[in-house]
Amino acid sequence: MSRIIAGAAGGTTLASVPGSLTRPTTDRVKEALFSRLDAFEVIADARVLDLYAGSGSLGVESASRGAQAVDLVESDGKASEVCQRNADLVNTVARRKVVSVHRSKVESFLDRAQGAVRWDLVFIDPPYPLDEPALAAVLAKLLPHLAEGAVVVVERSSRSAEPSWPDGMERFAERKYGETKLWFAEPAVDEAPVDAPEDGA
Repeated sequence: MSRIIAGAAGGTTLASVPGSLTRPTTDRVKEALFSRLDAFEVIADARVLDLYAGSGSLGVESASRGAQAVDLVESDGKASEVCQRNADLVNTVARRKVVSVHRSKVESFLDRAQGAVRWDLVFIDPPYPLDEPALAAVLAKLLPHLAEGAVVVVERSSRSAEPSWPDGMERFAERKYGETKLWFAEPAVDEAPVDAPEDGA
């Protein structure tokens, strides 16, 4: 049974998706993940996107810890209903609508996202059967919607290959926790060319 670990709603038990098709992030991995994100100082006041949200546990954890707005994207009907239940728990504690649930395919959601939308923190925890080319396509669709200095966290099986990052996104860290591997990426920073000194300088 999963719970919110810390923040305004810390200790709250979360609803789980029935059946075995959804693979929730364990509390052990979630605690390690959020310890790193706290160190990166990317959660407070962030706009957060949780793709393939499942129960929404990563997104609502972010909301509990001070994220400004959280979007949960889940296509499965039962899972999206659980997302809404968990979103309601956090929104009630916050006394405002911090978490919004979108029942949609990830690709369709990103295609519809307005050009002005920029997320500071993105969780991507796709089902294991999703192949690497499909994940690469999602990462490419996501790239234009990342804020400067954004952090993207991809959760995969420890047996999976490193994701194929699109041009403009680069991996800066990785961590393995048993059968789970986390990849951390960010928008690439274009280095300004150094001007050559003028003659006589």
